[in-house]
Amino acid sequence: MFSHIMVGADNIDVAKQFYDAVLGALGVAPGEIDPKGRCFYRTDTGVFAISTPIDGSAASHGNGSTIGFYAASPAAADAWHAAGLANGGITCEDPPGERDGPNPLYLAYLRDPSGNKICALHPLG
Repeated sequence: MFSHIMVGADNIDVAKQFYDAVLGALGVAPGEIDPKGRCFYRTDTGVFAISTPIDGSAASHGNGSTIGFYAASPAAADAWHAAGLANGGITCEDPPGERDGPNPLYLAYLRDPSGNKICALHPLG
């Protein structure tokens, strides 16, 4: 359904360091900076990108928005979370762990250095 997701950041270098760490914990190669200064992470399942806002305003997070990244295991989600904390992320929501429901999940949440809410998800069922 999705081709790509792009988030805003005021400092691409800080954002790249953070996303290289968290996405690297999930096996994604470091991002590549294009000639316009945007950073792209490309996989077989989609593209994630970071850009300064083109309107010149400060970057802001989407209130109520969450971007989820697939984790191959609970341990991978924990490694993702730890990498994020070590690289400027802030924990949010409940601590990493199992969530009950019709489709049990293992989830870990962070806010990136720009305030975007992101999640690592591993389905348990």
